[in-house]
Amino acid sequence: MRPGHSSTKLTYADYVLFPDDGLRHEIIEGEHYVTASPATRHQRILLNLSYLIQSHLETHPIGEIFFAPFDVLLSEINILVPDLVYISNERAHFITPQNLQGAPDLVVEILSPSTRSRDRRLKRDVYERTGVEEYWLVDPEREVVEIYRRGAKGFQPSVRCARPEIVTTPLLPGLEIPLDKILG
Repeated sequence: MRPGHSSTKLTYADYVLFPDDGLRHEIIEGEHYVTASPATRHQRILLNLSYLIQSHLETHPIGEIFFAPFDVLLSEINILVPDLVYISNERAHFITPQNLQGAPDLVVEILSPSTRSRDRRLKRDVYERTGVEEYWLVDPEREVVEIYRRGAKGFQPSVRCARPEIVTTPLLPGLEIPLDKILG
């Protein structure tokens, strides 16, 4: 145990007591994390990606997307707020009027300097362990998308897409997203 570190893990009961202060609050492995509002480029990437996926879903109604802020309850001690989630019709029963209570099919996180390490390690491990099928890390700085797909024993090694490549996923058949359209 680290000095000054509590062994008490926070839960969803604690989460609902956090202030509505415009910041992104998450509980990961029972620890509280706070993130400031994202930068302009981050928001543009999220808007581009949301638009492209939503446009595909309008003609192929196989699920729906939600974007931050939207609480995803993966366990009592893992309440995350991903940048974007896709939930297939098969997992739609996880959607409640307040949040998502279970693993989405796809989670997308857009890396920023303050969240890079957490998104790459801590969140990745939680998403893998709790049944997320695919995890995308959009890296605006390096202009790449890393895609982790579930295999027989968890996530397989990531696949990297860089400009001018096309991002695809078996979760959304027929969707082809040029990386240039995501990154702008």
